[in-house]
Amino acid sequence: MSKQSPDSTTGKPDKAGNADTVGRRSVLGGAAAVAGAAALTTALPATAHAAPVANGGVGVANVATPDIINVAPADKRFPDLVRGTNQRWSANPGTVRLVTTPQQAQRAVQEAVDQNKRLTVRSGGHCYEDFVFNSEVQVVVDVSGMNQVYFDQGKNAFCIESGASNLQVYETLYKLYGVSIPAGSCASVGAGGHIVGGGFGLLSRLHGLTVDHLYGVEVVVVRNGTAQLVTATRDSTGPEKELWWAHTGGGGGNFGLITRYWMRSPNATGTNPSNLLPKPPSEVILHSAGWDWKDLNQASFTRLLQNFGNWCQANSAPGSPYESLFGLFKLNKRTANNGGRIILLTQMDANVPNAQQLFNNYLDAIGAGVGGPPTLAMTRSSGEHAAMPMLVQPQVFPWYIATDYLSGGNPTLCGDYKSAYARKPFSTVQIQAMYQQLTRNDYLNGDALVQIDTYGCQINTVASAATAVPQRDSIMKLQFQTYWAPGTPETEHVAWIRDFYKAVYAETQGVPVPNQINDGCYINYPDKDLNDPVQNPSGIPWSQLYYLGNYPRLQTAKQTWDPTNFFRHAQSVRLPGTT
Repeated sequence: MSKQSPDSTTGKPDKAGNADTVGRRSVLGGAAAVAGAAALTTALPATAHAAPVANGGVGVANVATPDIINVAPADKRFPDLVRGTNQRWSANPGTVRLVTTPQQAQRAVQEAVDQNKRLTVRSGGHCYEDFVFNSEVQVVVDVSGMNQVYFDQGKNAFCIESGASNLQVYETLYKLYGVSIPAGSCASVGAGGHIVGGGFGLLSRLHGLTVDHLYGVEVVVVRNGTAQLVTATRDSTGPEKELWWAHTGGGGGNFGLITRYWMRSPNATGTNPSNLLPKPPSEVILHSAGWDWKDLNQASFTRLLQNFGNWCQANSAPGSPYESLFGLFKLNKRTANNGGRIILLTQMDANVPNAQQLFNNYLDAIGAGVGGPPTLAMTRSSGEHAAMPMLVQPQVFPWYIATDYLSGGNPTLCGDYKSAYARKPFSTVQIQAMYQQLTRNDYLNGDALVQIDTYGCQINTVASAATAVPQRDSIMKLQFQTYWAPGTPETEHVAWIRDFYKAVYAETQGVPVPNQINDGCYINYPDKDLNDPVQNPSGIPWSQLYYLGNYPRLQTAKQTWDPTNFFRHAQSVRLPGTT
C-alpha cells in the first residue's frame, strides 16, 4: 500500500513537520559514541531500534534538523554542489537545494513542479554521464544530508537513506550488527543511485546483487501535479508492487526522488537484526599483482585472457568453492616503450576450507602458460584504485579494514565509460581486438583500461524477471574506462574508448548485443553513445541492451508513477509509445 506524509517510519511528524526518526546523522555518528564511554540517552521512537552501547545509552541523538538549505550561484559552496566525481560534467542551476528529510524532499519537488522547473537529484555524485549535471537543469536537489542508517523495527528491516555513502552503510551495518549488503567498492558512492541501478561489488558472487536484498523503497513521485511520498515494498500488491520492482535495477532518475530504502534478505526470518542481511567474512585474503606488458606478446596475452575466461566459466556456478572470490582483472593500456602492467586484484574469504590452497590454484590457473602467476607489484593507480604495492604477496585482513582500504575513486579527473556482460569466455575476435587496442602506439594514456570482473554464483540464482536486472547467467562483467585531466581536450580519449568498444564487439555491430557470449550493458555504467546510431548501428536500442525483456514492464511503471515524465534524462525509462 502507498503511504504518504507523515513519515512512513514512525507516522509522527514533529512540530517543525519533520519526521521523528532517530536523528539526522548516520547511527555511526553514534558509532563514535559506541567507542567512547559517554553514551547518549535520548529516547528512540517506538519503531526505531539502535544497537546497544556502553552504559545503556542508545548511540544516537535527536539532532535539530535544518530547513531546506538553498545554495545560489554566489554561495562559495556552489562549485562543489554542481559537479560530481566526473569532472567532465557540471551545471549552472538557479539553485541547489539540500534536504535532510523525506518531507523536505517532497516539498522541494512540489515547488519545482509548481514553478515548472527542470529538476535533477544528486546523492553521491557518481553518475558517469551528465544525467544530473547538464545545461538544462534548473534545480538540483541534493540528498547527501539525508544519510541516516538504522534498524527500523516497524518494517523489520534496515533503513538506508538515499544520501548515505557505501562506506557509511558498511560501517554502520557491520560494526553495529555484523551484517552488510553486497554493494560497490567505491566508498563515496551514494545509496540513492547505486541501489536502484542494481548494485554489485566484491560480495556479490557470495550474496547476490544489492537489490536482491531490497525490501522496500520510499519515493517522491509526481502525479496530477502533486508530489507524493509513496512507500512500496516486496509485500505490496498492485501498482505499489510494480514501483518496488522498478527500483530493483531500473536505474536512477526514472520514477521519482528516492528518499530511503529498506533492506532485508528475502529468506530472512525472525526479528533479530543480525539475522536479516548477509554476514560478510570475518577476514579476507587480498592480493594485487601483475604482468609487465614488455613480457607479453599477442600469443601470451591471448592465453591470459583465455585462462581468465575459462576459470570464470568453471567457477561461477552457485555453490562453487570460489563463491567468495572476487577478481578484478585490469587490462591497463600499454604506454610508451612497452610500459605498463596488467593487474589482477583479488579478494577472497580467508576462512573457507582450504582457502590458501584454493587461492593459489586460482593464481596458477590464470598464469598458466604465461610464465606463472602474477608477481609484479601494483605500483601505480589502475582505474579507480590507487597503487597497492604492499599486496604483491597475498595478505589477510579483517573484512571492514579491507573494504575501507579498497575504497577507490578519484574526484579530480574527467572520465568516459562503457560496459558489457559476458556469458561465456571471449571469442577470438574479441581477444584480438583487446590486444590491438590496448597496444596501439598512437594512444599512450596509462589511465585507460578495461576492467573485467568475476561474476555469477549467487547473482545467477535469481530469475531474470524477478528484479529489473535481467542479466542472470553472466560469468564476467566489463567496464571500459579512460581518464584525463580537466582542461585538456577530450577528443583523443573519447575516440579511443569508442574504437576499443566497437572493435571488441565488431561481431555484433559495435555493441554487446545479447547472444551466446554477450548479454548487454549495465545501467549503473551509463553510456549515451548507445543512443547514437553512429556509435550503435546494431538496431538494438539502448533500452534493450540495459534491460533486455524487462523494459516494457518498466515503461508500465513509468506510466503509472511518473505519467508526465517529470523525472527524466538522456537514458531515462520512456513512457509507453515513446522512444
